[in-house]
Amino acid sequence: MPFAETYAAEDPILQTARSLAHELGLPCISPGAGSVLCLLAAAGNAKAVVEIGTGTGVSGIWLLRGMRPDGVLTTIDVEHEHQRIARRVFVEAGFAPGRTRIISGRSLDVLPRLADGAYDLIFVDADTTEFAACTEAALRLLRPGGVLIVNGVHAGGRINDPAARDVDTLTIRETVKAIRESEDWTPAVISSGAGLLAAVKR
Repeated sequence: MPFAETYAAEDPILQTARSLAHELGLPCISPGAGSVLCLLAAAGNAKAVVEIGTGTGVSGIWLLRGMRPDGVLTTIDVEHEHQRIARRVFVEAGFAPGRTRIISGRSLDVLPRLADGAYDLIFVDADTTEFAACTEAALRLLRPGGVLIVNGVHAGGRINDPAARDVDTLTIRETVKAIRESEDWTPAVISSGAGLLAAVKR
């Protein structure tokens, strides 16, 4: 296991959330990737964060631990049952119910209802089919200097393989290329976990 993953120690609450995700067959971010989320939330003194893909709360805990003590995490997921678990996990991790706004629904239905320029950080851990729409929404939702983070940009190790022409890999390639070539973003790829694309809104 890479040093970045073993360096990011997880406490029993995170371990529980991770094992619940495993039981449900849900992928979740690695400890190394989680520590990057925590770092970026802390570096930006994030008060308002959007997470697309609640899961069982693993990434949410990492984000909340980096955010300001008065920060609110808005987390969106289509699976109500997963969010019920995440709500319990957040409370067990010591976060007051007011620190999270848990919204059930498709991200593409929910994001248009969120306020322009109101957010410090947006974490996209959604289906690759929604990457383009989510990154487009992020440009509207983030304040200047806000950070977009997209999970899974290594495409399971296929991102650099020219023979990989499956829909997911092609979609990820298009997303990372569009952000790299856009004048709206200052991006970098961080190789923790499944690969994180981080970009600061100019």
